[in-house]
Amino acid sequence: MDNPYGLSKRQAEEAVFNFGRETEASVFIFRLHGVFGKWCRPNYNSVVATFCHSIARDLPIAISDPAREIELVYVDDVVHAFIGLLNGRLHVSDGKYCLVEPTYRISLSALADTIQGFRDSRITLALPDIGDPFVRALYATYISYLPVDSFGYPLTQRIDPRGELAELLKSPRIGQIFVSRTRPGFTRGNHYHDTKVEKFVVLEGDAVIRFRHIRPDVRDQRADVIEYPISGHEFRVVDIPPGYTHSIENVGQNDLIVLFWAAEIFDPDISDAFVMKV
Repeated sequence: MDNPYGLSKRQAEEAVFNFGRETEASVFIFRLHGVFGKWCRPNYNSVVATFCHSIARDLPIAISDPAREIELVYVDDVVHAFIGLLNGRLHVSDGKYCLVEPTYRISLSALADTIQGFRDSRITLALPDIGDPFVRALYATYISYLPVDSFGYPLTQRIDPRGELAELLKSPRIGQIFVSRTRPGFTRGNHYHDTKVEKFVVLEGDAVIRFRHIRPDVRDQRADVIEYPISGHEFRVVDIPPGYTHSIENVGQNDLIVLFWAAEIFDPDISDAFVMKV
């Protein structure tokens, strides 16, 4: 920029390039975009650090120009580029300037909304889109700014005579994950799904998972009811196909703890679960 700060940066670059020409030493200059990541000082010169620090502590943030876009680069990518250069692997350059890729453009309002979504995910259980490299890096950055007494948080439990159940994570891309604790002698399930696929993993205790196809004409000819005895020490996954009414019974002497994955997020208005005893 054409101001004292920008001019001093340009003069520093030229001093380095002159040194290289005079000494024939190899010199390299990186023009970095806004670097973000863990351990950056908040309330200084990084809006990402400031937003993460403040939102993690329920402090207000101020945005003077919400539509303004900034270009960011993740600190780990910067470090990898530096190490690659030291090891002779400079893959990207822009004339005489070295670049770090990828970079990310985002408006200040979208940045704030994304980080606020990370905070709210403890309530909504919505898993961020970690398939997006920028979201994944930004989420890791936000988590690094949590106060040390806020790493843990409670889940909402649904409690009845059978035991407890709590949802852990939800995502349109991966469905949802939940866990249950079931008292000895009790059974969960006795329903089927038209489309939803589930996986059951018994973490502790002894269970019998039972299946029966809802259509008698296509049932397994070997048995009307199919049984899978499962013990927690096996770490064995059982797939729950659509069209099979299914149940899981605690046949042990202690509480049964089961981890569940479902391919769809539960929607009470369109519930793909139909009661039918196995």
